Amino acid sequence: PSDTLPVPVVSITPGQLYDTWGAARSGGRSHEGIDIFAPQGTAVVSATEGVVTSVGENSLGGTIVGVVGPGREWHYYAHLDAHSPGLAENQRVAPGDTLGFVGTSGNAAGTPPHLHYGIYRADGAVNPYPRLAP
Repeated sequence: PSDTLPVPVVSITPGQLYDTWGAARSGGRSHEGIDIFAPQGTAVVSATEGVVTSVGENSLGGTIVGVVGPGREWHYYAHLDAHSPGLAENQRVAPGDTLGFVGTSGNAAGTPPHLHYGIYRADGAVNPYPRLAP
């Protein structure tokens, strides 16, 4: 896997990011990713090349997309307003391909629109912030 990744939200720069990794969450959980705030409907793009493994919904993430990228890392894109039309599991994607659009689905209802972006390896979640920040 690359040591650096592009910000997966169109028009958001690394300088606009905040490291929300590890912040307290409901139910005694800690935040396993970062939140990237942007206007509702802003395009969410793949940070890596890979294969789409999930296009669906879950209770916490709401509308989500998962992509397995280099090094078998799983990139998790959550709280989407919608998936990109035609996006399907087993589809190959390249960096910059549109996956969906920033929203407030799942447990983000009532919060400012944002993308929850997480990276998971076989041994658990890793903080994406150092790879996205300048």
